Amino acid sequence: MAIPLVVGVDGSEASLEAVDWAADEAARHDVPLLLVHAAAPDHEAADLIGIAEERARRNAPSARLSSEVLHEDPAAALLGKGRNAFALVLGRRGLGGLAGLLLGSVSLAVSARADCPVVVVRGRPANRDVRFRSVVVGVEDGEGSGTAVEFALREAHVRRCRLVAVHAWSVPFGGLAEPPPPAGYGVQALRRPPAQVLDDALRGSAERYANASVSRHIVEGPARQALLEAASDADLLVVGARRRRGHLGLQLGLINHALLHHAPCPIAVVPQM
Repeated sequence: MAIPLVVGVDGSEASLEAVDWAADEAARHDVPLLLVHAAAPDHEAADLIGIAEERARRNAPSARLSSEVLHEDPAAALLGKGRNAFALVLGRRGLGGLAGLLLGSVSLAVSARADCPVVVVRGRPANRDVRFRSVVVGVEDGEGSGTAVEFALREAHVRRCRLVAVHAWSVPFGGLAEPPPPAGYGVQALRRPPAQVLDDALRGSAERYANASVSRHIVEGPARQALLEAASDADLLVVGARRRRGHLGLQLGLINHALLHHAPCPIAVVPQM
């Protein structure tokens, strides 16, 4: 039985936008769509779920749709469902909290701790409606981007659009743009030429998606700025997140935190496997 794509529903407009996006995504990948609402025991959720189901059926009439109401903390409920999910899809913010927040606390908590990819649906309608035919993935030096690149290539493949792989780098203060060959392997791994970083990250996954159109973008400068600029005309931004050693959850880092708050399009945080 196929594992479902899970979308969190709380009645907010942002969560209904997430339902719209998730219904299209479930249809693209031919996976079941599960609507999940976490509520207090005395809370009536039938109308809320009914509205969400109507939105989902309107976007994807053929989707295998189901719903579930869980009486527990929303973040805990979604994290539990994420242990056996194709991905979790969330709105940028919910009904609670302060109106000025750019990202809801549930979306941030789930993005930082989920076992599966988490998509936070953000941006203008143009960036949510697959109009740009572009998926952007951030590639970092090291081992944190492999699963993210695989996810991004699969998304570009099912959407029949191009993948833009972005690697941002900067010369250390007082350093040289092309340092002499280091003696230790550990240092060498951190000082690979930017083009090699992209080639190594794409090599294995690109072979599995040989027909994918891939553009390589190397940017000298801050990664946050490079990815936000690339995502301005993209349908989806994909970033990786490392597992934290000795702790539960993921190491989102400052860049991913900023992207979750400011991305101009839906953003997927993909945990390293």
